[in-house]
Amino acid sequence: MSIILLLISISLIVAIGFLIAFIWAVKSGQYEDDYTPSIRVLFDDDPLDKD
Repeated sequence: MSIILLLISISLIVAIGFLIAFIWAVKSGQYEDDYTPSIRVLFDDDPLDKD
């Protein structure tokens, strides 16, 4: 029974860590530009200079 409580507490700590990381990413502006990535595949890359 004690191992179940240990596993539940570890999983809650990990879940809270991921929640904090997600909130930090949202507040720092990681998800603000949702249009550019969808059209970036339509543009060709700049050709490399081969000397």
